[in-house]
Amino acid sequence: METAIRLDSGVTSVSSVPTGASTGKREAKELRDGDQKRFAGRGVLKAVSSVNEKLGPAIIGLDPTNQFEIDKRLIMLDNTPNKEVLGANAILSVSSSVAKAGATSSGVPLFNWINQLAVSANATVGKSQKIPTPVFNMINGGLHGAGNLDFQEFQVIPATSKNFTESLRSSVEVYYEIKEALIRRGAIHSVGDEGGFAPNLFTNADALEIDTEAIKGAGYITGQDFFLGLDVAADTIYKNGSYSIKDKATSLNSSALATYYEEINEEYRLTYLEDPFHEEDWEAWTGITQKLGDRMMIVGDDLLVTNPERVQKAIDQKACNAILVKPNQIGTVMETMQVIKMARDAGWHVIVSHRSGETNDWFIADFAVGVNSDYVKFGAPARGERVAKYNRLLSIEAEILSTKS
Repeated sequence: METAIRLDSGVTSVSSVPTGASTGKREAKELRDGDQKRFAGRGVLKAVSSVNEKLGPAIIGLDPTNQFEIDKRLIMLDNTPNKEVLGANAILSVSSSVAKAGATSSGVPLFNWINQLAVSANATVGKSQKIPTPVFNMINGGLHGAGNLDFQEFQVIPATSKNFTESLRSSVEVYYEIKEALIRRGAIHSVGDEGGFAPNLFTNADALEIDTEAIKGAGYITGQDFFLGLDVAADTIYKNGSYSIKDKATSLNSSALATYYEEINEEYRLTYLEDPFHEEDWEAWTGITQKLGDRMMIVGDDLLVTNPERVQKAIDQKACNAILVKPNQIGTVMETMQVIKMARDAGWHVIVSHRSGETNDWFIADFAVGVNSDYVKFGAPARGERVAKYNRLLSIEAEILSTKS
């Protein structure tokens, strides 16, 4: 879904929004056509009509620097909690285009403009000075892979002490070592939805072993230069009250699965664990955060869906200590910043994320830098829609460094 906004000056801003394969039940709703004879029901003519007939006319003549006032108008036009009337895809395409137009009319880079908005919304701690640390999804499983691995992402995370240029270079070296490790094993080494390899391995632990082997093969040390993470996306392994993974012969209850995570952590020293339990398994979330939260990030994605009500419940129950932020889960720039403020006030880590069904738009890179996100999750260093975002981060880093010299 893509929207263009033209200013009186003749300058045009264009924004396209992504979609997700692994989605939480409480995400804001995309508007799709449902016509099975056209794009298998996934067409967006209805969303385009939302923009052309409702959202666009409502903001014609407004000042694009008034982001929050415009976002409020967009929200009221839909007037449902989950954007189901006009569609979150339509609304966000307008909201993010307005942000780009606001930056252009203000004469500042987009990441700086986002930072000004975030500061005004108390959603950041100050001026953008550093590129967030990337979380690379090097091996794809679950709904992002070929159906062989249960867990959705096997991540390699460079040390936060590295600058972004160094992080990207060294991570690409590890990425190619993973490919070689898979080839040596005779495993499939094609890529999945997010650019990571989607191999046919026997267990989930095998993927962690390959990541570790690749880090060493590239000349780095796990636990010093790189750290490991998992996005379990546990909704996909949950059925009839229990969890099933190929590493165990029988189904697991929440307690047994938590024990498995502790075992994995003992061996691989994870620094990041995303969606370890089903999105309504609140007691298990609270338990794992209490047990492991002082040693790693327990990250809510499907649990929270960038939704203020879900975030507040998680804060109250101490269910996690980090949030994955996806603007298309909530629908506007303003609401996304409000959720970030809640997370920061709770002392959580903030990870700004892409979606599996990404576009070549790099807005999310500027957004992440602008809100001073701790981490970004944009996939593996492969496929054009991922590389576009990493290239944009390289450009922003160079610009930040140039202003310091």
